[in-house]
Amino acid sequence: MQSERTRASVTITSRPLWRIRLSRSLPGYLLCACALAGLLASARFALAPPRASTPAAPASEPDLGETAERAYAVLFARRYLTWNAAEPQRSASALEAFAGDGLEGAAGMQLPPGGEQRVEWAEAVQARQAAPGETVVTVAAQTTAGLLYLAVPVTRAVDGALALAGYPAFVGAPAQGPARVAEHLREVSDPALATVIERALRNYLASAAGELDADLSARARVSLPAAPLTLLSMQRLEWAQQGSAVLATVQAQDRSGVRYTLAYELEVTRAQGRWEISAVETDPDD
Repeated sequence: MQSERTRASVTITSRPLWRIRLSRSLPGYLLCACALAGLLASARFALAPPRASTPAAPASEPDLGETAERAYAVLFARRYLTWNAAEPQRSASALEAFAGDGLEGAAGMQLPPGGEQRVEWAEAVQARQAAPGETVVTVAAQTTAGLLYLAVPVTRAVDGALALAGYPAFVGAPAQGPARVAEHLREVSDPALATVIERALRNYLASAAGELDADLSARARVSLPAAPLTLLSMQRLEWAQQGSAVLATVQAQDRSGVRYTLAYELEVTRAQGRWEISAVETDPDD
């Protein structure tokens, strides 16, 4: 039997020379790239090391709880200090919701045989924390018997409801003193700025919006007074402490002839060689 011989086959494939060189050099290129990346990362951490990010402080918000407690105390003071001896049941009914079961009827107030008292205005002027969850609000009330100060203890229940924490108390006025006016301010010596401020205030007090616009900056927001006034004179013009605002002390007169000495703070800016007003005393958007 004749054996068959196996012949080996050889296949020749042609490849471009640049591809062969690239395949042989590619591992070296990758190694160099990794080393370079490591060097750059080390340099970056050395020059500017990472720092722990500090969370931004939350924006301050008004204490709406204290505002509610003040309003509650003012409402109580108005009803407590308003009475008419000829209608005792009416006064008791007005205080019934405040007294509840915890206090005597009419919050412990007993009316005289005759007379009456009315509240012309009332305003919370002071508040202090007497205990956790309890605020004592001092209310100033102008009554037909004179100016009275009433301390009202207010507490907040677990469900959020406001209630009296006890009986009120007549107290003295909060401490006060004479006016303290800033001294040693630098006077405005620029006549062009003084002219712009006087013209702007004259139009502002007169509620002349069209004329005032000529002295306002492009981004200015101004809210005009409800009762127009007439500017009589400029008494003092000084730079504020922060340097970008001017304090103007003026004399003005209302329609009934009453004269006032008023002080206004005006934010000023210089644009294209002329002075402009960017705000007058208040920010209507704030």
